[in-house]
Amino acid sequence: MDRTDHRQQVRDFLSTRRARLTPDQAGLPAYGGNRRVKGLRREEVAMLAGVSVDYYVRMERGDLAGASESVLDSLANALQLDEAEREHLLALARAAGPAGTRRRRPTPTAVRAPIQQVLDAVTQAPAWVRNGRHDIVAMNLLARALYSPVLTSPEAGVRGRRAANTTRFVYLDPGARDFFVDYDRIAQDAAAMLRLEAGHNPHDEDLIALVGELSTRSELFRQQWAAHNVKYHRSGRKRLKHPVVGQLDLDFEAMEMPSEPGLRLNIYTAAAGTPTADGLKLLASWAASQEQEAQESQAAGDTGRAAR
Repeated sequence: MDRTDHRQQVRDFLSTRRARLTPDQAGLPAYGGNRRVKGLRREEVAMLAGVSVDYYVRMERGDLAGASESVLDSLANALQLDEAEREHLLALARAAGPAGTRRRRPTPTAVRAPIQQVLDAVTQAPAWVRNGRHDIVAMNLLARALYSPVLTSPEAGVRGRRAANTTRFVYLDPGARDFFVDYDRIAQDAAAMLRLEAGHNPHDEDLIALVGELSTRSELFRQQWAAHNVKYHRSGRKRLKHPVVGQLDLDFEAMEMPSEPGLRLNIYTAAAGTPTADGLKLLASWAASQEQEAQESQAAGDTGRAAR
């Protein structure tokens, strides 16, 4: 991401956060019935943040270089940013600093063998690992069965022999609307999580390419990317309509992996005695049968080749 693009990212993020706040929400009197701007005025944000109007205008024009942590914290308070938005603002400020202070990290695309062993040891819940770009990096047997529509989707990545990517599936595969019961929320979250990752890792060329591809091919993604929303994805409910076992209302936990920076472990579970718990058992049985068929097919192929 070059300097011009970075300044635009800062401008758009700060202006959209300012536009969503009304004077009443900020505890300010709304003088006059006609306000020419949506949300707060720049001078109002400056007053709330305790900085000069000129300084805030310079920041909103994209110049965060040299902004102290205390100033950024005051600005975050003035704009009523949530935790994810505060982190995004700090990431944008780091990217504005001297080249030597900007964090550059490769995005992992594989896991160590012990991590795969951990996944395989989880036999009663789908468990999988993704990177910040939402590439699927590793899965256990039940996760492969659960996400079979994603793994077999040409749009998700199979066509280009690249890692299956859940966000590419969400925006580019028409089947995603059937697979995700709460599709609109899932799509909004996917764009917001990618935006957060772009702030953390603005020089990831594959991430830049992914955003470019989605922006070119999906009007919905373009709209949601332009909103500049950011969001954590730590826990919640995910409702999937699986083609084999039907609807599954799953609880999920997404956890950072300190031993694998840049990767996140996702585990889906269901409360005992619920229809979804029964559905997971059925899914596990189906996955085992699919695995056995694949092994038998592989063995038959090996025998045929040996005979020749």
